[in-house]
Amino acid sequence: MVDTAQRIALLSMGLSGGLAALKLTAGYIAGSTAVMADGAEAAGDVLASGVVLFGLTLGARPPDDDHPYGHGRAETLSGFIVGWMLVAAGASIAFLSMRDINMRHTAPAAFAIWPMIASVALKSGMAGVKFHYARRTRSEGLRADAWNDSIDILSGLVALVALSLTLYDPGRFLAADHIGGFLVGIIVIVLGSRVVRDTSLHLMDTMPPPSLLAEVRRVAMTVPGAEGVEKCFARKTGLRYHVDLHLEVDPDLTVRQSHDIATAVRARLREELDWVADVLVHVEPHGGWD
Repeated sequence: MVDTAQRIALLSMGLSGGLAALKLTAGYIAGSTAVMADGAEAAGDVLASGVVLFGLTLGARPPDDDHPYGHGRAETLSGFIVGWMLVAAGASIAFLSMRDINMRHTAPAAFAIWPMIASVALKSGMAGVKFHYARRTRSEGLRADAWNDSIDILSGLVALVALSLTLYDPGRFLAADHIGGFLVGIIVIVLGSRVVRDTSLHLMDTMPPPSLLAEVRRVAMTVPGAEGVEKCFARKTGLRYHVDLHLEVDPDLTVRQSHDIATAVRARLREELDWVADVLVHVEPHGGWD
């Protein structure tokens, strides 16, 4: 799962780098603020994908004495950093786009439209691929990058509309190019705030959806000797979850028998649920003490 996510992040870096260079060059030559703003946002995508790639690589390292739960939180942290990068980039784009709105200048050249069309098409494909593999790998960093691409599509459409209005009637809509760049910046800020919120929830050990915990309970109860599940907690560490389970067994069993049941439950959960990294089972007497 990690290798797939890393390959996608690398591909995204190459694609975003090419699009950024194309839009920045075309926007500068054509004199379009909206295209330049979208190009600057695309350049930030290269850095964002690099952060995600670093997080995925570091998060794939195995557990050690100082990190018994592994290094998976590095992957979630990368998504958190990407979110703040988006907020900062959006604020900068919005400010720069409106700075010269009252200045008179010639209308942008029409050829600046074509890089925007190409960007929307390519980013649509990349966003779909990233969302697909983010669901499969449960990668918060890759999901953050997918939302980043989704915003690229929206910002590209906004810039395209703004540029088209300016080209249609420069006398009336010359400022539309600047306003388009400003709207791109606002969109990026909103997305970045969402990414920061979602990754913060995982960093604070927010519980997974009830459906996942229901799966844990169901699988645990398929093991002979498991009488019930008193408590079930889970925390996300990278691409998978660590589960804490309070398992109820017959109180008349020996310690060794109870231990064997707990071991079987741990093995069954790790075998059947690919999103479970490990399970800590605490044995409780079923029905309490008489």
